[in-house]
Amino acid sequence: MGSVPVGGGAPVSVQSMTNTDTRDPDSTLAQILALQKAGCDIVRVAVPDRKASDRMREIAEGSPIPVIADIHFDYRLALRSIDAGVHGIRINPGNIGDAKKVAIVARAILEAGICVRVGANSGSLHAKFKNINKDSEGIAQALVKSALEQCRLLEKHGVEKIKVSLKSSDVATTVMACRKLAEVSDYPQHVGITEAGTLRRGIIKSSVGIGAILSSGIGDTIRVSLTADPVEEVKTGIMILESIGLRAGAPEIVSCPTCGRTEIDLIKLAGRIEAEIEKIKSSGAIIGLKKIAIMGCVVNGPGEASDADLGIAGGKERGALFSKGRLVRTIQEKDLLRAFLEELRKHTFHRE
Repeated sequence: MGSVPVGGGAPVSVQSMTNTDTRDPDSTLAQILALQKAGCDIVRVAVPDRKASDRMREIAEGSPIPVIADIHFDYRLALRSIDAGVHGIRINPGNIGDAKKVAIVARAILEAGICVRVGANSGSLHAKFKNINKDSEGIAQALVKSALEQCRLLEKHGVEKIKVSLKSSDVATTVMACRKLAEVSDYPQHVGITEAGTLRRGIIKSSVGIGAILSSGIGDTIRVSLTADPVEEVKTGIMILESIGLRAGAPEIVSCPTCGRTEIDLIKLAGRIEAEIEKIKSSGAIIGLKKIAIMGCVVNGPGEASDADLGIAGGKERGALFSKGRLVRTIQEKDLLRAFLEELRKHTFHRE
């Protein structure tokens, strides 16, 4: 996908989608830049009409990461976007049109040498699947069949750079569909739970679903679909990959749950430290630590977090700064944050 490899053993990439008016390239490019700084690898942009397609060249050329044109209903928008220089397109087999229109798009894809993502969603399946069983098994089978039909049609016209996306708002259906597809094909899969919901609910549903799929060894790109700022999608996607070991945390942050032994404002302290780390990383700097621990008391301090490169533990009157289970020094409670950040900055390096 442009400069980002997809499939074939490449690292799982994180995608998001802009929610700006694509007809406004300045605001769209500003959001793409924010997404890229948050860690986004590939961005999808809606192309709802001809006016939007007219601005795709400016967006594709100005974007620091590969741009996918999201096309529904009108195959001519796909042609115009391809001509504008996008790095890939997304079409839906349920609404792109008849075989003749798909053939025209296929020729344009071949000539441009770009990839295409075939997307099948449970909410927009072709009318031929209207009589399927509406349980998870039936919908999952229909998603696979619908996508494969479209893939074969594209392959018939010589298109080989194909990714497949099978999504439902139901976690079990999505997981089942992705696993069924993996059993019968080796297409790279773009993974996500569509219409996952608002920030908290969407994060939970997406983490459960995407995590289950990735843990099965399936998935080449992911998108966390949230009714929230798209930057939150990227942050969540990266955290999912870190949590299951598919991306290094740089650093991984662990913190204990609060309990009756906690004698400091651990929630506030952990939030401040996490925010500072995000600020450092977004500046382009590198933190040369693998694991950081923010602990509420000596019980969960150097002992349980003995593998942390740098850690802090609260105490009744004094807290402890530690590294690899060894006490570095004790610190007054009011100075915990300052001392920790001072130590953190000693391990922060700026790229040349």
